[in-house]
Amino acid sequence: MRIVIRLFFKLLRRILMPFMLIYAALSKPKPIQREADAQAQVNEQCRQLTLYQYSTCPFCIKVKKEIHRLALPITMANVLRDETARTELETKGGQVKVPCLKIVDTDGSEQWMYESEEIKRYLQQRFAA
Repeated sequence: MRIVIRLFFKLLRRILMPFMLIYAALSKPKPIQREADAQAQVNEQCRQLTLYQYSTCPFCIKVKKEIHRLALPITMANVLRDETARTELETKGGQVKVPCLKIVDTDGSEQWMYESEEIKRYLQQRFAA
C-alpha cells in the first residue's frame, strides 16, 4: 500500500510540475531597490547562506519568491539533482526536508532552518529595508 501511495504522489508531482514552474516564473514579485553600498553589504552577507530546495516544491517556491523580492543572491542547492547537497543536508542538517536555509555564522558554526515561514521571517528581519 505504501508503494502505491508513493507512486501516486510521484505521478501527481510529475503532472503538476510544469504548472508549478510556470506559476513560479509568473508570480515573482518586483525586487526591492537598494543603494549600491547597501546591496554590496547584503551580497557579502548572503555568501554565508545556502537554500536547499527543489524547483517544484510549493514551500520552496514561497521562499524563493521572498528571496527574489528582497534581492538576495543566495546560493541554491537542488537536493534532487545534486547528491552532494542531499548528503550534506541529511548529515549536517539532520533530515532531508526542503526548504532548508543553512546559515553560517562568523565563528563558523552552522544553523539549519527548515520551516518556510520561519525562513521568510528570518530573511525579512535581516534584510528588509
